[in-house]
Amino acid sequence: MAKPKFSLTASPTFKAKVTIPVAGGKPVDVEFTFKHRTREAFKKFIESLTDREDADVILDIASGWDLEDSFDAESLEELVENHIGSGLAIIQTYIAELTAAKVKN
Repeated sequence: MAKPKFSLTASPTFKAKVTIPVAGGKPVDVEFTFKHRTREAFKKFIESLTDREDADVILDIASGWDLEDSFDAESLEELVENHIGSGLAIIQTYIAELTAAKVKN
């Protein structure tokens, strides 16, 4: 019997590449390890986004990245301060991946 390719139980994490904008240069893809949320938890997360800093939101949705720098509040703050638009790119990628916005016909 072949292994099923789909499970009703989602993995607690998933990986996705995020295109980080670089001023004066080409965007760079950084792979993030994101935390999965159920539909109800995702709804509460979306409702909590008002007035939160990007670095705080990223710590809430991700648990790591494929950079040599440590994945922590200080590094995330440096990322969003130096690469304007990176916070939005990370959060949008998370939402798109979690909601299967990229599903094609």
